[in-house]
Amino acid sequence: MTINGSAVTVDLVLLTIRAGALHVLLIRRGIPPFKGRWALPGGFVLSGEDLEDAARRELREETGLDPTAGHLEQLGTYGTPDRDPRGRVFTVAYLALLPDLPAPVAGSDAAGADWLAIEGLEDLAFDHDRILADGVERARAKLEYTPLATAFCPPEFTIAELRGVYETVWRARIDARNFHRKVTGADGFVEATGQSVTRERGRPAQLFRRGPAALLHPPLLRPGS
Repeated sequence: MTINGSAVTVDLVLLTIRAGALHVLLIRRGIPPFKGRWALPGGFVLSGEDLEDAARRELREETGLDPTAGHLEQLGTYGTPDRDPRGRVFTVAYLALLPDLPAPVAGSDAAGADWLAIEGLEDLAFDHDRILADGVERARAKLEYTPLATAFCPPEFTIAELRGVYETVWRARIDARNFHRKVTGADGFVEATGQSVTRERGRPAQLFRRGPAALLHPPLLRPGS
């Protein structure tokens, strides 16, 4: 898609938790510019194509992952004149929060695709360092006032597993009892399934699923905020 001679692309910040660390899905570019560099999945919007449809299509084409597997929302628009050496290109970035998924399969113009830990990650292609940083901060902020932490969880989870999501995304330790009280006391955040599970020789823990709430009342604030 072009607007007044400028091209429009979509880029995706796809976050998940693997091995206790926050990871982002990256593709290794197989073509210039930035051939061989890691980049966020994305590509040009086709003529007559809706932006979100383009984001979902690029996810399928470049990684083989199911675009309906988790939460997807628009993150922001980026249009610095020199962000793409091919010319004036505006990009609309999307943020996705996903449960742990298998390794992606590279396709389209990607030479490879993989989940990489965000800690210490830098020197991505284009302005993707900035877009990734914005996406991570958006995720951290939204965990305070929405139930989107459950997007990192399987359909049924324990409160301890949900706490692990918050600790990983926020990079902070959280008091277990206080967290349990706040989560179960927040209207519509989680719902008990009536089932329990035993994890790694521990005591049986109650299973929960996401409740109907869109916003958390009261919010869960990051430690130190």
